[in-house]
Amino acid sequence: MSDEQKKLLETQLWAIANILRGKISANQFQDYILGFIFYKYLSEKLERKANEFLKPDGLVFSEIDENSTDGKVILEALKEATVDALGYFLKPSELFTNLAKKGNAKVINEDDEEQIQSTFILEDLANVLNSIEKSTMGSESQDDFDNLFYDIDLNSTKIGRTTKDRNDVIVKILTALDEIDFDLDNTDGDVLGDAYEYLIGQFAAGAGQKAGEFYTPQQVSTVLAKIVTTRKNKLKSVYDPTCGSGSLLLRVAREVEEVGHFYGQEQNRTTYNLARMNMILHDVNYHKFDIKNEDTLEKPQHLDFKFDAIVANPPFSAKWSANPLFSNDDRFSQYGRLAPGTKADFAFIQHMVHQLDDNGIMACIAPHGVLFRGAAEGHIRKYLIEDRNYIDAIIGLPSNLFYGTSIPTCILVLKKCKETPENILFIDASNDFEKVKNQNVLREQDVDKIIATYQNRTVIEKYSNIATLEEVKANDYNLNIPRYVNTFEEAIEINIDAIADKLQTVKIKMKEVDNTIATFCKELNIKTPF
Repeated sequence: MSDEQKKLLETQLWAIANILRGKISANQFQDYILGFIFYKYLSEKLERKANEFLKPDGLVFSEIDENSTDGKVILEALKEATVDALGYFLKPSELFTNLAKKGNAKVINEDDEEQIQSTFILEDLANVLNSIEKSTMGSESQDDFDNLFYDIDLNSTKIGRTTKDRNDVIVKILTALDEIDFDLDNTDGDVLGDAYEYLIGQFAAGAGQKAGEFYTPQQVSTVLAKIVTTRKNKLKSVYDPTCGSGSLLLRVAREVEEVGHFYGQEQNRTTYNLARMNMILHDVNYHKFDIKNEDTLEKPQHLDFKFDAIVANPPFSAKWSANPLFSNDDRFSQYGRLAPGTKADFAFIQHMVHQLDDNGIMACIAPHGVLFRGAAEGHIRKYLIEDRNYIDAIIGLPSNLFYGTSIPTCILVLKKCKETPENILFIDASNDFEKVKNQNVLREQDVDKIIATYQNRTVIEKYSNIATLEEVKANDYNLNIPRYVNTFEEAIEINIDAIADKLQTVKIKMKEVDNTIATFCKELNIKTPF
């Protein structure tokens, strides 16, 4: 598929959002649009796989009679095979295109023959979505599909005041989606997944403050992904403890030939559902991802695992319980202090360090405060540097990169086995960006510069520097970037005498002009204006 065709697909999908735009807010109508795109994807994927199984017998999935004895036997066998292969099952009558066509089959209102209305399908749709989840019960994929369509509320008055209004809106969306070719036979890669990511980004832009909960800008995700895959072709595992929509995990997969398993945890139920859909839409088999819905700090779900690569964009300076009982938690106990309850930044970092394999690498976004704040945070930072020597690099990013906040942020890169244990690399990339509307955006050349500087540990005047651990110690373990990267620009020297001469010249010329005007006024016998 060409870039032009990809762009067309994105435009077609985004245009469908117009059906709901204005009725409800962006962060609410995304649940419907993304949910129905996902249903269409599952439907087409299932039909293709079922037809593969049926091909030797010369049968076609959509033509199977669900009510006949033979048909029931065939569908039961297909269910077992597709649940094993894809994780779920749909009957022919439950295929997206059949439901869309049913809804779009106009009928005449018995009370008014002039009035045409859509067939009522809300109940059918609710049953189909429920049926997809039920088909996984008792199988390995059950957790991955559990309550996956929870956020699609077909009874919400936000999409229509009456049942008929809601039905009409849903039929419009399904009909519009049914006309789009998802082109699942395309072998260029996860084209639909890319379009899905595009929509998530568009919804994030429209959602403003709430977008930070589920979306990391693509360019920032790319920086993190390229860092943790430096000089690697394969990863056994990648983990994101605050995975949002899963885009960071998927971005890592683009940078290597293979990722064995994806692990993530997300506290927000809606975003958790989005992450699971995003994984499946990018053709990540349910066997290969494990995403949990819980509070990472309070109820971590992957403590038995160590990971090759960890990427994260945790909520900035979020509150957490800082319960004294955590002083005995293996994740925090060795530091001697807990992160403050008002700022969980270091609690997330400690959690990630605990989950990092000995030869692993982690890169996470954090507010600049983690570099210099004192008290418990200063104590934890000193421990990470002096006792563990885990901090490999600090990268300062431009402000206003994230939706909903303009605070400056940085990337912390940590390794348990550093190739250069005697120093820390500092990069100040805060001045390299492009302003697009109200957001700052990293350009491709900005991303490339950060990555090249990190991978080669290059020292560039006013951009990057390598500081020894002794220097860091002399700065009392304060990692604030300006202490190590001098970006001071000397003021341009001003020649006061030359400026005075210019002002005197201007003053003389103004006097000459005044005299000329006065002469003209006298000749015209009118009053001078000064």
